[in-house]
Amino acid sequence: MASSISNDLYLSNLQKKERQTGSNILGKDDFMKILMTQLQNQDPSSPMEDKEFISQMATFSSLEQMTNMSSSFDKFIAQQYDNLFIQQSSLIGKNVTYLQETQDESGAVKTESKESKVKAVLFENKEAKFQLADGNVIGSNSITQVSNEDVQASK
Repeated sequence: MASSISNDLYLSNLQKKERQTGSNILGKDDFMKILMTQLQNQDPSSPMEDKEFISQMATFSSLEQMTNMSSSFDKFIAQQYDNLFIQQSSLIGKNVTYLQETQDESGAVKTESKESKVKAVLFENKEAKFQLADGNVIGSNSITQVSNEDVQASK
């Protein structure tokens, strides 16, 4: 049984491919390709100095560590958003007092305090929002008080 090698794996075909991203930012793969090309095309009579090679490898190592740290930090931030959402969901069923800005007939903006029960927590654009029983949707920065008391009983 004979197996054949895919034409996509030939070096000449790999070198013909252009970057698809269109980005001007060099990543660790690009750095490694440059280093390998430099090693392949160096003059055999005067090869790259050890110090220069070690310096480039140290730069590559630093680049790889920064890339890995950036990826880990992105995962950490995403986890923090998940935690925030879970924490905010503990307000479902609670009564909140919140500030709402309204405009009167003259166009003047006034701030009034309102009360309602939290029906649901929404997460939009990495921000928690609260859907209230009175139909309003507010951000956490509008809430001034949280209680277990029934809104109707407190009036």
